[in-house]
Amino acid sequence: MSIFQKTIKLHPRPKGFHIITQEIEEALLSFPDVTKGMLNIFLKHTSASITINENADPTVRVDMEEYFSDMIDDKPYYMHTYEGEDDMPAHIKSSILGNSLNIPITNAEMNLGAWQGIYLGEHRDNAQSRKLVLTMQY
Repeated sequence: MSIFQKTIKLHPRPKGFHIITQEIEEALLSFPDVTKGMLNIFLKHTSASITINENADPTVRVDMEEYFSDMIDDKPYYMHTYEGEDDMPAHIKSSILGNSLNIPITNAEMNLGAWQGIYLGEHRDNAQSRKLVLTMQY
């Protein structure tokens, strides 16, 4: 088994859910020509998340943001607010949604479903750039 790894830096995004599939596909162009394997995507942050969901209708991303904001934001009992009122809500969202994905590689491409895209969940109001570690096992 061989392993190839690369860290990529995503540009800062506003709070919400953003499709980052194309940025990952572009990064994979620098990987060895792998016809089949497993790609792990690891997000190196505790206030953002990655997940797979609908890639066609942008209202899905809006609804996702509305749901998580409604359920988690602005709770009076949060004590962890060192970096602002959005600090603890961002950590909770990150824990619920997760910080890593495993995606099979088939015919040298991510084997996603027809309507699947990779989302970055940005949970901070004033986020910085985010880093992803891409690890290919083949």
